Amino acid sequence: MARRYALRDDQWKRIEGLLPGREETVGVTAKDNRLFVDAVLYRYRAGIPWRDLPERFGPWKAVHTRFTRWCESGVWEDVFEHLAADADNEYAMIDSTIVRAHQHAAGARKKGGRRPKTSANRKPSGAARAD
Repeated sequence: MARRYALRDDQWKRIEGLLPGREETVGVTAKDNRLFVDAVLYRYRAGIPWRDLPERFGPWKAVHTRFTRWCESGVWEDVFEHLAADADNEYAMIDSTIVRAHQHAAGARKKGGRRPKTSANRKPSGAARAD
């Protein structure tokens, strides 16, 4: 039975050889790269904090530490570049949950700054003043 947030076998095969900790590489052999990647995907897809990872993924702090190390060493970037080079774009979409505008892009007032002049807040020129 496939888990909702887990990688399918074909997806795993696409990235398996890019990950550190394989038996044929120098260094420490990882316990289970697939379980770790599934934990990271679960965390982001479910939108939960690291502390709320289910116990089946192991201690949340160990998962977070490993995630941070992979970020710093460029592992995730390598995976994304590999997948982007051969993208099928089956699920490519952009919406407001991914792309966010900076607060200044919406015309928000800067601290201590003046409000930009718009037609709504301009005084009419040459208009009669009521005294």
